[in-house]
Formats: sequence, structure tokens, C-alpha cells
Amino acid sequence: MVKKLRVGILGATGMVGQNYIQLLDNHPWFEVVYVAASPSSAGKKYSDAVQGKWQMSKSIPSNVKDLIVKDANKVNDAKGKVDFVFSALEIDKELTRALEDEYAKNDIPVISNASAHRGTYDVPMIIPEINHNHIEIIKSQQKRHGWKKGFVVVKPNCSIQSYLTPVYSLINAGYEIKRIFITTMQAVSGAGYPGVASLDIIDNVVPLIKGEEEKTENEPQKIFGKIIGDKIVSDTSIKISAHCNRVPVIDGHTACVSLEFGSKKPSIDEIKKIWKNFKSVPQELNLPFAPTNPIVYMEEENRPQPRKDRDLHKGMAVSVGRLRVCNVFDIRFVGLSHNTIRGAAGGGILNAELLKAKGYLK
Repeated sequence: MVKKLRVGILGATGMVGQNYIQLLDNHPWFEVVYVAASPSSAGKKYSDAVQGKWQMSKSIPSNVKDLIVKDANKVNDAKGKVDFVFSALEIDKELTRALEDEYAKNDIPVISNASAHRGTYDVPMIIPEINHNHIEIIKSQQKRHGWKKGFVVVKPNCSIQSYLTPVYSLINAGYEIKRIFITTMQAVSGAGYPGVASLDIIDNVVPLIKGEEEKTENEPQKIFGKIIGDKIVSDTSIKISAHCNRVPVIDGHTACVSLEFGSKKPSIDEIKKIWKNFKSVPQELNLPFAPTNPIVYMEEENRPQPRKDRDLHKGMAVSVGRLRVCNVFDIRFVGLSHNTIRGAAGGGILNAELLKAKGYLK
């Protein structure tokens, strides 16, 4: 039997932290042995710390419910107890950045869901099917800080994962994309718990999610970028315009996307073929959380839909549909992904699996 890596979760009592705990139950490579949160939760059994706010569909795993919650600010408490941590911190960006760096400084690798380090030039922001090679910047990151075993890797904003892999698959097939116009319809679970007030969202659409449009327009450029020297240099050649809306759906972010190609334009049938056949490193490595088919095209004219399609491939696939000609750009389609699985904890777990498979986690 393979010895599992010991996992800690920072921000373990929040929505993303809870998702990590549920998804990691019986994981073949990783085992949760350490949970940390705010000082107000520290010292309590995990089951007591989340009493009345456990939002998952399954009960708290038996190996976690009696763990004593530690103060996430006390990095020394984690030393020697974990092989790496998932960061689901929900605090100020500057504080998050400093705390994640402190864990890395103390030889504890950090796989983060937080946005604090997404703009840091030597911190890879990974969607494993797209920019798996960006993990190579870790050596430069460690050298800059003088870290030995520790490092920080982040995953991108949850909403861009509903469409970016289908877009990348077309670029990977040799089709230049010049402009993208996106309208997202984002589930309330993306705001955490308690999140959006019921009187704000029931029978309503909220046309503002603060900071979301900026993330949607900027983060893909870093993901599509290249490592040059000791930095990840963003690809600014693709122009992106985004409208981001909060809608009364529990889970599943939907994106309506229009693309403008360069001089070479694929046919509708060619695009469907590219999406159907697309696979990447996670599939080649047979990573436990990798969907067999990262992109699932749905021929039904009224799909994908969050309630019906968000759980495809255990919530890790991107479902697409309504591919058709665009009257302004070239083509348009609808994409959907599960925001709390693929877009959050599941995406973080897949990043950790990639890092382990490539020898960065031991």
C-alpha cells in the first residue's frame, strides 16, 4: 500500500475548506491530518467548529471530525505534521499572501485557492489541462526566496474554468483567437457561506460581483503566458471583455462566450471534433481527479444546464453546448463547470496531484 501524503487545510471551516474535506475523503494519495482556521475556531474539535454551518451533502468524514482545529496563523503548529497544505483562507489579501509565504518559508508547500498570489510573477496559476508546464517556475520562486522545500501554487478564479479549457483546446489545435466576449451567470455558492442575502438573490439577478470582471479578463492572459527567465509573462494578445452576474443557482457557473479567430477559422464540425478528442497531461498521467473527458459537448439545443450537467465526471468536466455562428464575432457557445468542485477544491486537488506526479510533493 502506498503511504499517503499528510495534508493540512487552512481555512478548513469555510465553504472551500469543507469541500476539500469532503472531496479528500478516501483519496488514494492524500489524507487530511491537520485543520486550521481563525483563532475563534482554534482549540475546538472540527465537528464542533462547523456545527450549524456544515454545508456539504455528506457527513463529516470520521478521520476529520475529531481533529482539533489549529490557529492558521501559527505556522509552527503545522511543522512536521503535514507534507503540504491546501489554502482556503478567506482573509485580507495582504495577510493571505504573507501567511502563505510563511508556510512556504517553513518547508510546507502551499496549494492555494485564494487570489492573493495570482498576480505574483513567479507563482504559477494552474489549470492542469492548459498550463501544466508553468510548475517549472517553482525552482525560480524557491531561489528568489531562499526556500528549500516550500513553494506556492495557485488555481485561478472559479468562473473562468467554465470556458477556458474549450478555448485553449482550439488554440492548441492551431487556431489563433483574437477577441473573447463573455457573460457569466455565477452560482451563489461562489460567494461562500452565508454569502448573498436571500432578499438580494431570490427572484433576481445581480449584475455585479466585485472584482470578478477584472479576474475574468486578466487571469487567462497569465494562464496562456510563457515562462521567460524567472517570470511568467502574460499573453496580452487576446482581448477579453466580461460581464459577470450572480444568479439564483446553488452550484454551477455558466458562461456565454463569443470568439473571434485570426485568419484561420475552424468549422463548427471541426470545433466539435477538437473538443471531443481533447486530452492533456492529467489524462495522460491518469491523475485520480482528472476527468476522462475534460470537455463534454452536448448536442441538445437547450444544454448545458447547471442542475443537469454540473456533476459530469464527478464535477471535474467542462460541459459545452449551443455552438453556432456568431453574427458579430465568428462563433459562440455556452460553457458550464461546477464552481465548488472544478472551480475550487477539486481544481486544487488536481493541481496537487499534478505536483505529486511531477515530483514536487514528497
